[in-house]
Amino acid sequence: MAKKRVKKSKEPLEFRNTQLSDALQTQDMAALAFALRHGPTVVPLLRPGQRDDPRDDGEVWTYRDPNTGDVALLLFSDAAHKPAALPPAVALQSPGWLRAFLETHKDSITTVFFDIAGPHPMQASPADVIVALDA
Repeated sequence: MAKKRVKKSKEPLEFRNTQLSDALQTQDMAALAFALRHGPTVVPLLRPGQRDDPRDDGEVWTYRDPNTGDVALLLFSDAAHKPAALPPAVALQSPGWLRAFLETHKDSITTVFFDIAGPHPMQASPADVIVALDA
């Protein structure tokens, strides 16, 4: 008699960092730094990465102010907090990825916004985020 294979359903990937959400709610800088060092960050993508190529992270979406030319990186504690006006794709990126991305683009990114549309937005300079990641 043939055995039936029972298919285990995989839990859907959650695009959130609860610790980061809690830190933003309390506006606690130490908790924010801890959450950034120990958990993923939701990053909006202009173009998603290729699933078959683990080296392809996709193309990160940034905001350029049309009046000043300043570039902002928008990060989210939960994909549900991303405004619908932004591109629909997101990635869940590691602290190492965020550190490397900010180091690479620190001369062009002027500010980093967390949950810009709420419920508890914060902003920091790329240098401050790098310091928090290195602490």
